Amino acid sequence: MAEETKKSVHEAVAGTEEVVVTDVPEAEKPTEKELPPQPEAECGVEKAEKPAAEEVVEGGAVEENKITESASFKEESNKVDDLIDPQKKALDEFKLLIQEALNKHEFTAPPPPPAAKEEEKKPEEKKEEEPKAEEKKEEEESKPEEKKESCEAPSEVPPPSEPEAPVEKKEEEKPTPPPAAETSESVVEKIEEKAEAAVEEIKETIVHEVPPPPAEECPPAPAEEEKPKVEEAAEETESPPPPEEVSIWGIPLLADERSDVILLKFLRARDFKVKEAFSMLKSVVAWRKEFKIDELLEEEAIGEGLEKVVYMHGVDKEGHPVCYNAFGEFQDKDLYNNTFADAEKRAKFLRWRIQFLEKSIRKLDFSPEGICTIVQVNDLKNSPGLFLFKKELRQATNQALQLLQDNYPEFVAKQVFINVPWWYVAYNRMISPFFTERTKSKFVFAGPTKTAETLFKYIAPEQVPVQYGGLSRKGEQEFTTADPAIEEFIKPASKHTIELPITEACTLVWEVRVVGWDISYGAEFVPTAEGGYTWIVQKSRKIGPSDEPIISCSFKSGEPGKIVLTLDNQTSKKKKLIYRSKIKSSE
Repeated sequence: MAEETKKSVHEAVAGTEEVVVTDVPEAEKPTEKELPPQPEAECGVEKAEKPAAEEVVEGGAVEENKITESASFKEESNKVDDLIDPQKKALDEFKLLIQEALNKHEFTAPPPPPAAKEEEKKPEEKKEEEPKAEEKKEEEESKPEEKKESCEAPSEVPPPSEPEAPVEKKEEEKPTPPPAAETSESVVEKIEEKAEAAVEEIKETIVHEVPPPPAEECPPAPAEEEKPKVEEAAEETESPPPPEEVSIWGIPLLADERSDVILLKFLRARDFKVKEAFSMLKSVVAWRKEFKIDELLEEEAIGEGLEKVVYMHGVDKEGHPVCYNAFGEFQDKDLYNNTFADAEKRAKFLRWRIQFLEKSIRKLDFSPEGICTIVQVNDLKNSPGLFLFKKELRQATNQALQLLQDNYPEFVAKQVFINVPWWYVAYNRMISPFFTERTKSKFVFAGPTKTAETLFKYIAPEQVPVQYGGLSRKGEQEFTTADPAIEEFIKPASKHTIELPITEACTLVWEVRVVGWDISYGAEFVPTAEGGYTWIVQKSRKIGPSDEPIISCSFKSGEPGKIVLTLDNQTSKKKKLIYRSKIKSSE
């Protein structure tokens, strides 16, 4: 039964050459799992709840227009005017929160740990409660005394129940009531004088007989507390601290419209939930200070030997920079040991990976009309043994992935996985529920036989490295990425011809490539004039998959005519053909 299951999975996957996940809204962030890593699925990739609907493009039985019909993620506009009203409102609220935080210097003053906060709060609360309780007691004690003073002066009615000592002393020293013959005014004056004297006597009595003395503490307290408050208010009005300045990826927050583009990344990463986006922003700023990003950018020679593992090469059809991740390079034992042998080397690899991404981000255009995201191409060739059995690599990549997810939101325009082995599709279905629908809508998977065709869907052939089926090579070449290539298909069991016209005496140069080759190729010059001789430029010969990937040639002509390229495909599979040419004037 196990063998049948494995066989069925293998057969299903062998036919599965590209998986494109449909575009859907974003969801919540995930819990981490100890699984083989989704290689370099970074920069704002979050995890989520349910798997997305997938469109599977099968191998040789699919027509050529099938891939182009696959649904994929489409980037939103970064222009504020293009946002819908709820998104505009969220952006405005987000900016207000940031301005308040800048005014209060909340970004530069890191909050204490949660445990410390709770410990600090408890004694402070107790201290606050104690003086409040004492003040309440003092007020309760002072209130009946005041009532007593005001009542005793105008009449001889005995006061309400009070401590015995104060009452007795008061009764002994109490003055006699005024005679009836006196006028009301004089009576009032005498009453006030007597009341004041009674108050002083009561104070003296309380001071000598009741510990602690509430009457002594209460009257001066307001006067003493008011002074520092007034002084503090005066100091604040005299020299208010200016708002702090915080920059992220070289862009000052709230400085200009480029800041809005960055803030939209945080809002989209949190589904336009303002408080969550603000919390993420504060966390990212704190992490960047802790990781010392500015100092890291200045470090040199921390990624020696890793140039072939992760590198930037060209742009896609929309202008996004393309980052290639070739994990198969770690098959080199020396490179692997130099990178992951111990904790110190793994930490150095992590710092190099963050430095590489930071330098790449600094080259992006954060204007509302600019390109501020990257296309990731992840080559899984020769990767099964690495991810399944190399614990050090798995730990390092998972750690890097987590940092990139938490601190680089919405920096990936698309994730293209190429040379995908059969086991990876099953693995991807297993981890799919832990990614958001928005994240999964950026994923594209291509098996070994569909790698070049899938890349050409998003990246022009002249921009694709030669090892992935493209025309881009290092060093000085006759053609550059500015010279566009033409794409065609060669039908099974058929001949295909290409005509390159020559209108005057000149030199024509061209280069041609068939993905996977295994066909015959030849070139000849046919003059326009009748009776002219046909020249064989390149004799027809069979070119195998392991032969030279690109054929380049030139022909100097003294008369008008055309170069005819003949490609004979005797296989049962269609072939992808790419070529380009240009004329060089004869000197």
